[in-house]
Amino acid sequence: MRYVLLVSHGEFAPGLHKAIEMLAGSAREDVFSTSLKNGMGADEFAENVKEVLANVKDDDEIVLFGDIVGGSPLTTAANVIAEMGFLDRTVMAGGMNLPLVLSTILTKDFADNLAEHVRNTMLPEAKEMIQEFTVADNEESDDI
Repeated sequence: MRYVLLVSHGEFAPGLHKAIEMLAGSAREDVFSTSLKNGMGADEFAENVKEVLANVKDDDEIVLFGDIVGGSPLTTAANVIAEMGFLDRTVMAGGMNLPLVLSTILTKDFADNLAEHVRNTMLPEAKEMIQEFTVADNEESDDI
């Protein structure tokens, strides 16, 4: 199976997980999330990551998304994944957003190579999704 793990500071990862459930279905067993809460130590967070990944098997793959590249949640989760022996089957990225995570979840099972799919398709697509949103001024069009 291919899993997606979301990690963050505060409630960002669980909140994003809830949004994903609205858009991709709530019965998904392939998406996990956990967060580093205010006052929580790295050891406690690492234990949470281990619990979340407890059912991952030796032939499974993981996409790990974190809120900040180099942030404690992402680096701690990466260390746990390494300790569990999953590093060679994991692709990681920081700066997660809804389009990136949703597209990855919906397409990951169709990719021949998961790591290449995330690197070459999902990350560039997510960058393209960040755009300024503008609304036309209706007053100008009313005069015509």
